[in-house]
Amino acid sequence: MLRLAIQKSGRLSDDSLNLLKECGISFNNGLGKLRTEARNFPLELFFLRDDDIPQYVADGVADLGIVGENVLLEKGKSLEIAEKLGFGKCRLSLALPKGENYGGIKTLKDRRIATSYPKILGEYLTKAGITADIHEISGSVEIAPGIGLADAICDLVSSGSTLFTNGLQEVETILRSEAVLVSRPGLDEQKTILLQKLLFRIRAVKKAASNKYILLNAPNQKLEEVIRLLPGMKSPTIMPLAASGWSSIHAVLEEDQFWDIIEQLKNAGAEGILVVPIEKMIA
Repeated sequence: MLRLAIQKSGRLSDDSLNLLKECGISFNNGLGKLRTEARNFPLELFFLRDDDIPQYVADGVADLGIVGENVLLEKGKSLEIAEKLGFGKCRLSLALPKGENYGGIKTLKDRRIATSYPKILGEYLTKAGITADIHEISGSVEIAPGIGLADAICDLVSSGSTLFTNGLQEVETILRSEAVLVSRPGLDEQKTILLQKLLFRIRAVKKAASNKYILLNAPNQKLEEVIRLLPGMKSPTIMPLAASGWSSIHAVLEEDQFWDIIEQLKNAGAEGILVVPIEKMIA
């Protein structure tokens, strides 16, 4: 049985649980539970503090963990990233009080910087050849300049609204982070097989989320032009309609290309375009 540690509460918790459910894994995660077993997959879940997950995996208490890259790098444990999960995206950035000029990283030389990520920040400054006074704070980093504790901060940013509210401006991004599935080195053969089964499901869910299934009608004289616009997984499916001279085309489009290609399809003569979400996608 695989043992997976996930965040018991916080910004990655709900997305981690939803991912497992989308993978067809059912479990009872009642209020206050610290561990549970899946009913239909050999998986045991541990609900832990985000900061504790790398240590539990490194110590072998858990085999796998879902954690932010920022936490993984800060803790510095020798774990393997089995898969980037695509949710919990944020950035670790430097910020200064609004109105203060920023002339590059050298602006922070010998200044006080408050952060919850002293290891990542320290390594970044060292690489840039900058010395600074790093103040480690466990929370509410954004208030440090306002109370005179620091001249700048290094903190996680999603929308930037918290910085704005506290009179700060983002000046430099030092790390882009997202949730990752990590594993401890040296899993035995049985657990490695189970991990591959879990990854197979996760990748199918991720693939489905980044693609759309489309159905459309097109006049036969326009088929060649329409087909050229459809990259699809291999090639689109074409079926004749009851109406003479028309065909129905089924294809898969990547989310990033979707709107541009839909517009081109319309211009090429496609009609009755129907877009359907994909639940799972096995490449």
